[in-house]
Amino acid sequence: MEAVLSRYENQITILSDYLEEFPETDEPVWILGRQHHLNTEKSKLLLDISARLWFTYRRKFSPIGGTGPSSDAGWGCMLRCGQMMLAQALICRHLGRDWQWEKHKKQPEEYHRILRCFLDRKDCCYSIHQMAQMGVGEGKSIGEWFGPNTVAQVLKKLALFDEWNSLAVYVSMDNTVVIEDIKKMCWSPAQSSSVAHSSAHLHRSALGQNKNTAGLCPGWKPLLLIIPLRLGINHINPVYIDAFKECFKMPQSLGALGGKPNNAYYFIGFLGNELIYLDPHTTQSFVDSEENGTVDDESFHCQQAPHRMKIMNLDPSVALGFFCKEECDFDNWCSLVQKEILKQQSLRMFELVQKHPPHWPPFIPPTKPEVTTTGAELIESTDKLFELEEEFEILSV
Repeated sequence: MEAVLSRYENQITILSDYLEEFPETDEPVWILGRQHHLNTEKSKLLLDISARLWFTYRRKFSPIGGTGPSSDAGWGCMLRCGQMMLAQALICRHLGRDWQWEKHKKQPEEYHRILRCFLDRKDCCYSIHQMAQMGVGEGKSIGEWFGPNTVAQVLKKLALFDEWNSLAVYVSMDNTVVIEDIKKMCWSPAQSSSVAHSSAHLHRSALGQNKNTAGLCPGWKPLLLIIPLRLGINHINPVYIDAFKECFKMPQSLGALGGKPNNAYYFIGFLGNELIYLDPHTTQSFVDSEENGTVDDESFHCQQAPHRMKIMNLDPSVALGFFCKEECDFDNWCSLVQKEILKQQSLRMFELVQKHPPHWPPFIPPTKPEVTTTGAELIESTDKLFELEEEFEILSV
């Protein structure tokens, strides 16, 4: 392993120089559920950070909606952070958490297919075009800044049109995660009969969805769990800091969306009381896929210094993300939350309950609306696709 890591040293000199600026400490660095030690694993830490897909402002893409902006500079940072969190979920889904990226190295087809989901084109299912237009249904004009909760709702709706990845996206309400609702959503109705299950399996095979799904529980849809939170009024309440940091240690961690007012960052880990994040506030030119379907991916990986900020400087509006590929991953996550998050007797960061609260409206798993578009085709209007969300806690940054 050391020989493999040493091959990368020359490719990452910029980051190696920056890592020298980290404090001399025996404290571990946590990155999305993985622990690294600065004293002995600097190269491994660096590879882990550079492997994350990095989405930034772009310019010179086709105008959104045909006549809208051709750059998201100045307003699209939270959308880009949402893309990064979702992309990490898709990497875990198809390639595994420990997949590594190397410049100029041939990558599997699944990797390029994931990248194509996020290209700045109207026909890509998680493009800036689709996210901005779906945001209209959340009360956001195209070109208006999103908060963490809004981008979570947009991703939940767009995922309904993404048949390849077939994710179940659950966005918690009122700081409460309901186990019963998640299991209802993730388990396919086809489980009711073996014939129906066989038919569903063949349907997924026709769509190519059985690729890289070895080990998945039959019928369980991989879960993207997003928990929007407000951890204080004007500033983060220190009582939440330990629980917030614990979330980055969980193997299911996708990090957090947040930042400062009108400046969104994708937080991927921490060292001590400093958060490590990827910053979307760099404007790059539009990149399209090649004729053979591959993507020139060098600009989609951050090869510069990872940024850090004091946790106490974080705006209290955040959204935590977790990915559970199998049901056992979700069960494990619930156990970790009970042990590490809910041990706090007062001011818990969020609640985890078994049953659907009786005073809430009935939970109905979201389904793809009956519209003329399919898959990742352009959604021209969202006005009639979805009813307004129930009274989710609106978190403005």
